Amino acid sequence: MSAEDSPSGRRQLFNGRDLTGWQMVGDGSFVVEDGALKTQGGMGLLWYTKSKFGNATLRVVYRVSRVEDNSGVFIRIAEPPPDAWYAVHHGYEVQILATGDEWHRTGCIYSITRALADAQKPAGKWNVMDIAMRGARVDVTLNGTLVTTFDPAQPVPPRRWVYEPERGPRPEHGYIGLQNHDADSVVYFREVNVEPLS
Repeated sequence: MSAEDSPSGRRQLFNGRDLTGWQMVGDGSFVVEDGALKTQGGMGLLWYTKSKFGNATLRVVYRVSRVEDNSGVFIRIAEPPPDAWYAVHHGYEVQILATGDEWHRTGCIYSITRALADAQKPAGKWNVMDIAMRGARVDVTLNGTLVTTFDPAQPVPPRRWVYEPERGPRPEHGYIGLQNHDADSVVYFREVNVEPLS
């Protein structure tokens, strides 16, 4: 479906059949299974190569296989990522992990904002995550519940661990990506689409 096919202007980035428009960096891989992207293997990043996104709402429809499954949705990636860690330090990760603390739980900007609610559905159920990007501001809604709001003008906690993102500004237009975190985590993404914001 193209933006012209959708009355709302929503643009589908994943065609449900193959990885057209996407590129993998790092370990592991994504495969298409029953019309959904499936993570497998070690830590890697599947990123959308065709364009950067600015003022838009990114929607991902995903489900985890176990409550412990770990993944993430990256936004504001500054440049084409040469490796899986580039997006961590040059973008923002919207976390997918039901068992993390409030700074590392589904819906937060990983280690930068708190998750205000625990809105992820049980394993095996589909979740709808909307990431609204307006200028430098980011609002994340999960299954209809506002989970976090990020305003980079507000203070953020210091970086505590080497695997947490380096602090600092990100561009207001950037690439997006999906994280393949580890071999034990199996996460499915059924939809990935964007809708422009005025």
